[in-house]
Amino acid sequence: MASSRLVASRLATMASAAPKVARPAIRMPLNTASKRTFTSQKKASPFTSAFQAQKRVQPSTLLQANARNAFANAQARRQYSSELASALVEVSKNVGMGSAAIGLGGAGIGIGLVFAALLVSVSRNPALRGQLFSYAILGFAFVEAIGLFDLMVAMMCKYV
Repeated sequence: MASSRLVASRLATMASAAPKVARPAIRMPLNTASKRTFTSQKKASPFTSAFQAQKRVQPSTLLQANARNAFANAQARRQYSSELASALVEVSKNVGMGSAAIGLGGAGIGIGLVFAALLVSVSRNPALRGQLFSYAILGFAFVEAIGLFDLMVAMMCKYV
């Protein structure tokens, strides 16, 4: 019991020593009778000024004006606003193309593995040479298709 009194007294002294918090200059009266609903209209508050009403209307008119100007001047303006921005876009296109082209090395390794497996299998069983060669050509086509898809993605990174 004594410990709870001690804690309460310390909390009280800490609260009184704490810096004062900024309080609003005007307190809004709580009017419980005027609750906002979808059917009732908003009453004019004595603190609402003409500036606040204009501030609420202003963004919509600004957005409409900006949209009209954006579509009207789309042909006349440059694509990027500065030379630095256009240089950064070109650098990022080149980096994207280079990173997408890494997969072409995988296609080359895959083609090498297909024909290495053909050589090993023909050396073990020369009688199946024709059948194994047709399988090797099929595997080569699949690996080459993946390489061409990768090349297509790299070109899209650069030119689109």
